Amino acid sequence: MNRKGNFLPSKYLLIILSVVCIMLLFTSYATGYSGEPFRSIANYIFVPMQEGLDYVGNVISISSNDTKTKEQLIAENERLQQQVDELSNQLTQTRLQQSELDTLQELYSLSQTYSDYKTTGAHVIAKGTSNWFNTFTIDKGSADGIKVNMNVIASGGLVGIVTEVGKNYAIVQSIIDDTSNVSTMMLSTSDNCITSGNLETMTDSGCIKFSGLSDPDGKINAGESVVTSNISSKYIPGLLVGYVTTITDDGNNLTKSGTITPVADFKHLQDVLVIMQLKETGK
Repeated sequence: MNRKGNFLPSKYLLIILSVVCIMLLFTSYATGYSGEPFRSIANYIFVPMQEGLDYVGNVISISSNDTKTKEQLIAENERLQQQVDELSNQLTQTRLQQSELDTLQELYSLSQTYSDYKTTGAHVIAKGTSNWFNTFTIDKGSADGIKVNMNVIASGGLVGIVTEVGKNYAIVQSIIDDTSNVSTMMLSTSDNCITSGNLETMTDSGCIKFSGLSDPDGKINAGESVVTSNISSKYIPGLLVGYVTTITDDGNNLTKSGTITPVADFKHLQDVLVIMQLKETGK
């Protein structure tokens, strides 16, 4: 006991027992006596210590194995994530290639539809400030034979007309632009009208306007095809513009006005065909 009447601290007791045990082992070794009392004392002291050391060793070993397993899992996860990223990139590239293939197929079909005209394909490389392709730039210019007033088609029909040409680029004004006016006609009756671009109606309903249609017999209804007229000074006749969406009588009771849904997709233009022929000269 110490001064306070308590037992010796366990660490001191362990040291004393260890010393006694060592002395007993030494005496046993020196005298050659290995009686049962010595073995019992030694077992009493050292067996629990050995078990404790074994337990600590096993814990350390398990912890080491767990750490190794975690590192392996992390490495495996990183490898799998890399494979996922690679597959995602491949899928994206495949989708892009499929999209390009679909566009080329569409342009090919369009060129077959207007096979009477020589055409050249071009990529859209820039557009105006609005959300619509009311004006845009293509990657073909005078070096490729592009000229002002050449007609541009895509998505099954008329897109617009070339208004400016550089050596390696050209600017196109589309038929939905506010300043665009195209002489058109109803395909079934050949009755003429003026189709005007209108970004406001395009934004609201996806339509542009037509006016000045003479239809006394009321033959024109929603769904009628609208094409470029042969009286246009700039546009080649017979190019599909779109389909009548609405039609109303004008206040003069002589003409009709309405809206047209364009056949071209003026929000997602990527590639177009330029008709390599001018209306004025036919060359």
